[in-house]
Amino acid sequence: MRPPRAGRRLGEAGLKPGLTLRALVPNAITAGALCVGLTGIRFAIAGDFAKAVQAVIIAGVLDGIDGRMARALRAESRFGAELDSLADSISFGVAPALIVYLWSLQSLPRVGWFAALAFAICCVLRLARFNARIDLAEQPLKEAGFLTGVPAPLGAALAFLPLYLWISSGLDILRMPLVVGSWMVLVAFLMISSVPTLGWSRIRPRRNIRIEVIAVLGLLVAALLSEPWLTLAAITTVYLLSIPYAYIVYGRVKQQREARLAPKSVPGEVQFAVPRPPEAL
Repeated sequence: MRPPRAGRRLGEAGLKPGLTLRALVPNAITAGALCVGLTGIRFAIAGDFAKAVQAVIIAGVLDGIDGRMARALRAESRFGAELDSLADSISFGVAPALIVYLWSLQSLPRVGWFAALAFAICCVLRLARFNARIDLAEQPLKEAGFLTGVPAPLGAALAFLPLYLWISSGLDILRMPLVVGSWMVLVAFLMISSVPTLGWSRIRPRRNIRIEVIAVLGLLVAALLSEPWLTLAAITTVYLLSIPYAYIVYGRVKQQREARLAPKSVPGEVQFAVPRPPEAL
């Protein structure tokens, strides 16, 4: 009996050998995001930190497009998922760490480099955890519309918060390596934490305020054009404040789900407690 062909084994595992023509478009966008993120490091080496931050932001926009493009074209693949994680680890882990290090942390090399390493490593660990859970059938946070920890692109945006304020104001206190390093470590641990954060599916404005939401989004675009750095600082601050809100909301959702799934007692029915095994005592 001959062993099954490689193509058959791939088909049984749900994977397709090679890349389809449709898969080239989203994967090309992912590769473009990777190149833009690496270009941000080049701008930081040259001392142009405003362009460095803009490059990482563009990489974040491209990262949001490639996944939606893959779903729209029905071109999702394991290759695309792995490429996306590798690109994210560079664009939102390594690039922000090096940019912030060259901007502020290099004046305190030992502590500063430790903070930059902590951010980059935690970003990679978060993406590895995401890949490990991608095939799990039960994900309580995801099913309820929440994410686990701060996503990598938003982690990069939070890491740049002192840089936004420094570019807009020019205050040297915002460039102090101890302050910036402590902030980088805090954001790093938010990325690998199990704290629930709001997902896109959870952000659903009510019907009676959707016109107002459109107006706010239009004003937000205008603010990004007129005062980009202060607007970016305000957006990241609002997201940071949404983390405790998401924690409280998820606690309520979890309690409601547990109450709904709890076995209901029938009137007149006697329920007996199940004794625990000795080793559990």
